Amino acid sequence: MKTSLLTLLALVASSAATPAARGHSRDISTQQARLTKPCKNTPTSRHCWGKYNTDTNYYTTTPDSGRTVEYWLSVEEGTCNQDGYVRPCMTFNGTMPGPPIVANWGDQLVVHVTNNMKSNGTAVHWHGARLHHSNEWDGVPGVTQCPIAPGESLTYEFRVTQYGSSWYHSHFSLQSTEGLFGPLIFHGPATANYDEDLGPLFLQDWSHIPTFEAWEAKQKWGITHSQTTTLLNGINTFDCSASSDPNCVGGGKKFEAVFEPGKKYRLRLINVAMDSQWRFSIDGHKLQVIANDFVPIEPYETDSVLINVGQRYDVIVEANATPGDYWLRGGWVKSCQGVANEHPDSATGIIRYDPGSTSDPTSTTTIESPQSCDDEPQTNLVPRLKLDVGTIADTTVEDINVQLTHTALFQWTINSSSLVLDWNEPTLKRVFDNASIFPTPYNMVEVDKKNPHQDEWAVLVIENKAAAFFGGIAHPIHFHGHDFWVVAQEKTPWDGTTASFQTINPPRRDTAMLPPHGYLALAFQLDNPGAWLVHCHIAWHASMGLALEFVESQDSISIRKPHRKAFDETCKKWSQWSDGAPYPQDDSGI
Repeated sequence: MKTSLLTLLALVASSAATPAARGHSRDISTQQARLTKPCKNTPTSRHCWGKYNTDTNYYTTTPDSGRTVEYWLSVEEGTCNQDGYVRPCMTFNGTMPGPPIVANWGDQLVVHVTNNMKSNGTAVHWHGARLHHSNEWDGVPGVTQCPIAPGESLTYEFRVTQYGSSWYHSHFSLQSTEGLFGPLIFHGPATANYDEDLGPLFLQDWSHIPTFEAWEAKQKWGITHSQTTTLLNGINTFDCSASSDPNCVGGGKKFEAVFEPGKKYRLRLINVAMDSQWRFSIDGHKLQVIANDFVPIEPYETDSVLINVGQRYDVIVEANATPGDYWLRGGWVKSCQGVANEHPDSATGIIRYDPGSTSDPTSTTTIESPQSCDDEPQTNLVPRLKLDVGTIADTTVEDINVQLTHTALFQWTINSSSLVLDWNEPTLKRVFDNASIFPTPYNMVEVDKKNPHQDEWAVLVIENKAAAFFGGIAHPIHFHGHDFWVVAQEKTPWDGTTASFQTINPPRRDTAMLPPHGYLALAFQLDNPGAWLVHCHIAWHASMGLALEFVESQDSISIRKPHRKAFDETCKKWSQWSDGAPYPQDDSGI
């Protein structure tokens, strides 16, 4: 077995550990007092959720709604005209983005997925969802399942233990960048009041060249393939007036929303880009930020918010400007990742106070694009539910780098190894069959083999040590199955000590930026047995192996008999189809 991508070290607290060290709220008395006074979630009491509220520890407490919410998704190949240019794409139920999947905190969510494509397998991942004790539904081929073969179906089922905004997407190769994504909204309490929920707003880069056509050149050279344009909620306008391309047919439109003076609106910002960062803003309006990823935070006011790939921010906008038309700006960040974009200022939508208006806004902005790839300042991202990290006993640094394979293809590495998954032999299959998992020739790490303990913590440090140009690239690191506590995020090399780590209620989320030439230190509780992926959410980088898989509490991983039957049947049908598949696997698989 190669040295692991990330050495995950159990940080064991004593049986006499404080409630804070065990991940409990430090404001227990307030929480208990509020729980004795149930109240209704209304525009003036958004912190309420019946017997629960924003002070409830959602890691240990989930409402029992008694509801089962059911959806059906059809995975399809077709053509899309998102901005006036027609090109091949992949969709859920014929649209991009796919249909909203909406549930309440405490619901049982059931989603039936049918693969109606002819030439590709697929799977669906529920981005940011903890899937507590439901690892088999994480939707990662080669880790938690075999791909769904063409013509076949799989039903995903899990309890909604969080609330907030996210997205579902294919985790099969680069399919999500071809249109296989949609909104995942879990309703619950909020840390500030608002009148109306405007729903999700997807920020997306978009190429008129299909992703899989660009993949071969990207592999060979390791450089970014330029994106043609940008989309907001899947739409935009592209100028075809001077184009002789028969696919440039016109007909695009801008995203628009209508404000009523005096009202407060909630927007759920979601970055689903291939590899672009955004600095979102609305001319003439302030943003009140109330959540990052699935973590409610203490509200703060800002003119703009930085959103990296895979991240989400919930914001409230008050309609208090002079009535008129205003530009809503995705704010593509040109300095991030070295990404090329042919129309960098195209990521705009329109806010109107008069629904009958058709004029282009004349509003302007003084917000400037940042000169580096950063997250929002850590001092702003204060979780409402206050949870501390226990004493850190030890930690180890692992590094991100690059290499050429024996076939001269470019790969990202962490600790000199790249993750390449076997779709036919997912890790959970070997776990369920009591087969040997370790050692492996790629990045797989064993953590806390026997039993999960909520008093145990793991910590990892990832250092960005690639040389020259590649060391200057930032990486949005995403965890499956866990939120993590960001104890350090620095633009300098790690000094080998934990003295500067922030352990008192640090920012908490599921996706955070590894800075260029710097390091990212993360802590998380070992409370969710399973095989979980950790990876860069830049689609190119993930396909080039920038990922690790860790197996947590292997002896405690279990599956119900009906679910095991569906699991085995999916693998059987995939095996039967994949022998004659038209496209062999030529990337990491994720």
